[in-house]
Amino acid sequence: MKPNNSETEFGNDAYREALHAAQVELVRFQRHVIKLEQKILVILEGRDAAGKDGAAKRITEHLSPRESRIVALGKPSDHDRASWYFQRYVAHLPSSGETVIFNRSWYNRAGVERVMGFCTNEEYEQFMQTAPMFEQLLVHCGVKIIKYYLDISRDEQEKRLQRRREDPLRQWKISPVDEKALNRWQDYSEARNEMLLRTHSVFAPWIVVKADDKKAARLNIIRDILSRCEYHGKSGHGEFPDPNQVFLFDKLLLTNGVVAT
Repeated sequence: MKPNNSETEFGNDAYREALHAAQVELVRFQRHVIKLEQKILVILEGRDAAGKDGAAKRITEHLSPRESRIVALGKPSDHDRASWYFQRYVAHLPSSGETVIFNRSWYNRAGVERVMGFCTNEEYEQFMQTAPMFEQLLVHCGVKIIKYYLDISRDEQEKRLQRRREDPLRQWKISPVDEKALNRWQDYSEARNEMLLRTHSVFAPWIVVKADDKKAARLNIIRDILSRCEYHGKSGHGEFPDPNQVFLFDKLLLTNGVVAT
């Protein structure tokens, strides 16, 4: 593979060409996952309107639908709330040969539930202590976990939320929680920081994606997935992810201005 220059802006033709090449590699990767009966779990987290939907769609767009799924769970039911917190997610974990994308995940408890008061302090603390142990168990049992946090600026979030309000084809995305996102910006920042600090680990590290440019974010997430996995037929001339767009979390990112505050 060869390194590429920073790609924070794409023309339509260049983007389509680069995305097509990356998706071809994803198909090769999926064939390998199916043949070796691997279990791949990609987690996409981030603020409202960070681009999780679009990233998930581009990852799975040309994959076999029998062996790939996007999981985007709604509000927990009364039964869910009375159960072990991770229980409803376990049912959607990948089986042998599957690639599963969680568009939001159990980290709802560390984000929106924490900020909006949908869980108690005791429930939150229990989650923060047990999430790394739960993920370590999954990895021990053969699930490869790749966790992305899509990071956008406050100005970009405001623009995207406004487009949702104005576009009749996107208004289904608007929720009461979305409407409060900007007013609770700092609260979400603090919750994000705590989540990244306490649940980043060797076996399931957080990978931060600069997501103000949707095209760059989508392409670099795919390239990053491919760079972290070995598979038969892996192209020797593919592109590395842009290190200015996607990088491993480090606590210094919270103080040096790289992550949106």
